[in-house]
Amino acid sequence: MRYLQNLPLFACLFLIALIPLSAKAFPPPSPAGGNYLVLDGVDDSAVLDFKTFGVLFPKGTDEFTVEAWVYPTTPPDENVHATILSQQVEMYAVSDDEGWREIKKRIDWQKGDLFLIIQGHIMAGGKPAGTGFSPITLSPNKWSHIAYQAKGRQRATIVNDLAKTGPQGISLAHDLSKFKRPTKDFMLGGFGKKIKIPRGNAFWGSFAGCIDEVRISTVARYDVDKNGFTPRRRFRDDAKTIALWHFDEPSGTQKFSDASGNAYHLVGKNGAKTGNTLAVEPHGKLTTTWVQLKQ
Repeated sequence: MRYLQNLPLFACLFLIALIPLSAKAFPPPSPAGGNYLVLDGVDDSAVLDFKTFGVLFPKGTDEFTVEAWVYPTTPPDENVHATILSQQVEMYAVSDDEGWREIKKRIDWQKGDLFLIIQGHIMAGGKPAGTGFSPITLSPNKWSHIAYQAKGRQRATIVNDLAKTGPQGISLAHDLSKFKRPTKDFMLGGFGKKIKIPRGNAFWGSFAGCIDEVRISTVARYDVDKNGFTPRRRFRDDAKTIALWHFDEPSGTQKFSDASGNAYHLVGKNGAKTGNTLAVEPHGKLTTTWVQLKQ
């Protein structure tokens, strides 16, 4: 009987001992603090319904920033574009495989890195098109700040303090009816299933990992000619902010409030929800840790 009474304590201590051995399985705290959006990479996503909200950027937008903190975990399969964000701007990650051999010749990368590709949707000569893109490496199992911005004739793809620039000079598309997309909804994490891309031998897939601090702005926020421009605190709302999601709702929440005041509230689909790190704080109490492990 005494053994049975002590079993919960033994089980708790056993789980605590396992944490250092499996620390890489859990993301560290978000750089912005608080909770974040957790995505399984299979079918879940956070959605802003197009029929209700339309597109986020108004007609004629030629200066903007789309940014987020991301923590990729499971790499996507070969020929799969793991969708981080999609609507007027598309962000996705692809794995290090032979299909990207030419890209590897132009950028610094290490075995196992992901490649971040971002494009804006535009109309060129009355036809739907995408802006050029400048791939940058994205490290798995690490928080990174990613952004895409445009101002005047320059666009920039950003990962942390690295920026790749190129020509822009064209407004984002406001009417998406001519674009062959799975949906016109604003999406974080993917389209709910693997979908064949009309051209080529690739598929839209889901992003596996965590996303935090997504901000949509009508201003180019970063001076890419300077060093050390990675944001060091959680994003703030201002007059140039269209939408801002902190994902600081309690763990397990599937509705995510827009902190900009514009009421662009996201809804989690197929299990997308907020979560937080399971890592044990140095001064964390045993009871607190046990509650976290049971969640």
